[in-house]
Amino acid sequence: MTTNILLGIGNPLNGDDGVGIYVAERFRKDDWISLACGTAPENFTGIIRKTRPSCLVLVDAAAMGISPGEYRIIPRDKIEDVSMGTHQLPLSFLFDFLSDTVKRIILIGIQPGRTGTGEEISPLVRRGADRLLHVLSTGEPDCIPVLES
Repeated sequence: MTTNILLGIGNPLNGDDGVGIYVAERFRKDDWISLACGTAPENFTGIIRKTRPSCLVLVDAAAMGISPGEYRIIPRDKIEDVSMGTHQLPLSFLFDFLSDTVKRIILIGIQPGRTGTGEEISPLVRRGADRLLHVLSTGEPDCIPVLES
């Protein structure tokens, strides 16, 4: 049986920056492991290397200049352009470190609206996350648009 992994990234104490955690806590699908990893996804590389998933999906808030709650696949070469900067290490390092272990790594960014300390996820971003959960549960991440320049 092939296993895939979803990592939800972010800080739930900073409003919409916690959207990756929101997705990870709600994502359930056979053959998938879903982990809420906060701001340090690098702490989960051991389970990724041990599991050797076919696909690793990272979900994180990303400032992409689109409407709050909209989401895009972020290509490896655009990660630094959209990062929220709340991670221990840049996500590009994680991509590079795991590229010899994982066949396919997909970073899905969700545009935040508000990221103030102590705020909850905004309704627009929550609705976007729920739409993303539906797409992921149907197993069709390729229908997610790719972020363009």
